[in-house]
Amino acid sequence: MPTSSASDAPAAEAATKPANGGGVQSLERAFDLLERMADAGGEVGLSELSASSGLPLPTIHRLMRTLVACGYVRQQPNRRYALGPRLIRLGESASRLLGTWARPYLARLVEETGETANMALLDGDEIVYVAQVPSKHSMRMFTEVGRRVLPHSTGVGKALLASFPDEEVRSLLLRTGMPAATEKTITTPDGFLAALDDVRRSGYAVDDNEQEIGVRCLAVPVPDSPTAAAISISGPAGRVTEAATERIVPVLQQIAVELSEALVSHNPA
Repeated sequence: MPTSSASDAPAAEAATKPANGGGVQSLERAFDLLERMADAGGEVGLSELSASSGLPLPTIHRLMRTLVACGYVRQQPNRRYALGPRLIRLGESASRLLGTWARPYLARLVEETGETANMALLDGDEIVYVAQVPSKHSMRMFTEVGRRVLPHSTGVGKALLASFPDEEVRSLLLRTGMPAATEKTITTPDGFLAALDDVRRSGYAVDDNEQEIGVRCLAVPVPDSPTAAAISISGPAGRVTEAATERIVPVLQQIAVELSEALVSHNPA
């Protein structure tokens, strides 16, 4: 059986060296690289990772080889690296768990507003609903856990994309298109960007019959969430009126802050 050479010893020692917070440095670096890959759109070259992380190329190459071997990263034919398929299972499990953690907060939202409460994430170019607590009022609506939808026709989509630069939003809309779900759906990039300006000014987003006729939704982002997330309430347009909006939005914003604090502290209710 081959033995490690003396020249391998420093590398092995560095790989297991405790980080400042008491963790393992190589693990922290590996997760940091995965995060940087995600921020870059999922595919990068080693030189890009070196420039953004400040790590030397040999270190990055060693970490990427390990991630490739584990299936969390794959090497493309063009020699660039892409996020691997094994991350999908982790992401799906984490999304379900995030939805479970959010349910008590959504239940409070239902209690205080009387309307159906939802939580949604931005997954690639789509919105995916990960949690819902229905209103006591009987009304079947479009939103349900697991459903995916394009962001331009939803309140949660507006709430999430309001934090993105306009050029990134335009690129997303170009990729997805802007099909009309109803006659009130915003179907032009300029119209959607104007709606995002309204969200930035007011601090909340509105879906006014844009996904379903007869349904209005109010949504806010979950600040500092580990992944881009928003919560919303949905109800009949006759109940979710302008007057009701003034009452509901502060409740939405307060519960979003409390949910954020629970997620960041890793101590959900």
